[in-house]
Amino acid sequence: MVLEKLSNSLKETFNKIAKAIFVDEKLVDELVKEIQRALLLADVNVKLVFELSKTIKERFLKEKELQGISARERLIKIVYEELVNITGTEKSEIVIKDKKPFKIMMVGTYGSGKTTTISKIAKYYFKRGYKVACLGLDVHRPAAPDQLEQLCKKINVQCFINKKEKNPLKIYKEFENMYSKYDILIIDTAGRDSLTQDLIKELKELNEKIEPDENLLVMSADIGQAAQNLAKGFHDACNVTGVIVTKLDGTAKGGGALTGAAATNAKVKFIGIGEKVDDLETFNPEGFISRLLGMGDLETLLEKAKEAITEEEAKDIQEKFVKGDFTLLDLYEQMKAMRKMGPLTKIMEMIPGMGQLKLPKEMLEVQEEKLEKWKYIINSLTKKELENPDIIDGKRAEKIAKGSGVNISDVRDLLKQYKQSKKLMKMMKGGDPGKLMKKFQGKMPKGFKF
Repeated sequence: MVLEKLSNSLKETFNKIAKAIFVDEKLVDELVKEIQRALLLADVNVKLVFELSKTIKERFLKEKELQGISARERLIKIVYEELVNITGTEKSEIVIKDKKPFKIMMVGTYGSGKTTTISKIAKYYFKRGYKVACLGLDVHRPAAPDQLEQLCKKINVQCFINKKEKNPLKIYKEFENMYSKYDILIIDTAGRDSLTQDLIKELKELNEKIEPDENLLVMSADIGQAAQNLAKGFHDACNVTGVIVTKLDGTAKGGGALTGAAATNAKVKFIGIGEKVDDLETFNPEGFISRLLGMGDLETLLEKAKEAITEEEAKDIQEKFVKGDFTLLDLYEQMKAMRKMGPLTKIMEMIPGMGQLKLPKEMLEVQEEKLEKWKYIINSLTKKELENPDIIDGKRAEKIAKGSGVNISDVRDLLKQYKQSKKLMKMMKGGDPGKLMKKFQGKMPKGFKF
């Protein structure tokens, strides 16, 4: 889960507000101290934490009460809005201009995951229909060109490198006549253990020659409060226009990297939430904070769903649901879509209300394992069995279990899931799909706008 420790601390704070009989200045003081502790432990800048605390208290005491919103809901709303403010207030996406190529130069120190992030961004734009190429200008780390080349091969993206040349400007000029064939050119630059004078000089020279449309600074979530000085140093060297925070899925505290971007006056554009090439999200402060607080992030969830299943496939499945014509093949398509969207643990935290249920990790991991087994079972079924699972009796189930290398109980679990899903579709037939969304919204505090 993203920033799990911070998320758990903030959820506990919100639970105290929800359970409080009286919401007064004393309670606000207690809650502010808990929020301070949680943010400081997450490496958020001390000055920023105390400014946030002061603002929360002042707003609660001075702002007029809103009609239809209780003091409890108003306090939750204030805390939410102020947490959003320290991470960037608004979603800031890269606008790809109509020019060839649109140049994105990547900068960062060793260990930040810069080269891996390049492949993630390349895949992100490739999936959206852009013709993407990568250029390797990290001439100091011996393995850098090979790593970039291997990552690009995996995602079928063109990679320009010269393993023998040690002058990055010469490498850039070598392939210059090729760049106009691509919509986007993503450029890998040298890193160091820290921001040294020779690195600053090299980045300045590259920036002047390449004239990138975006200079993206890659920072690891475990960088701590050093993030602010590092961000400022890179900004002075090459005018950073955006930040990418990596490794937010681990045990890293992350607050320093997320808030350190303020030093560059640049927004966090993307966050890395895993090791896989698809584990990259556009950073939406409202949705991110909402997810931390256990209130879900429907926008990101819907974006992932669009990537996992086409509109035509969604329409086809919807029509089958309406008719009640729901087969194991349809269930299989749903399962494949879920797998594309990512692990259940990440999907669950995006569904409003689910993040507050405190579902054990073990339970979600079992579900992941179950989905994998169901995939083997479905691949072992005949076309007749897939289209009409009701014909699967005890003997067939035993044969299927042996053929797919699972226990017969796993086959029964899948059939049970199918029957429950079909029953649910019949119940929803002719109903209002909007009611489901209202149930989600009912878990949100009144007055929230997502």
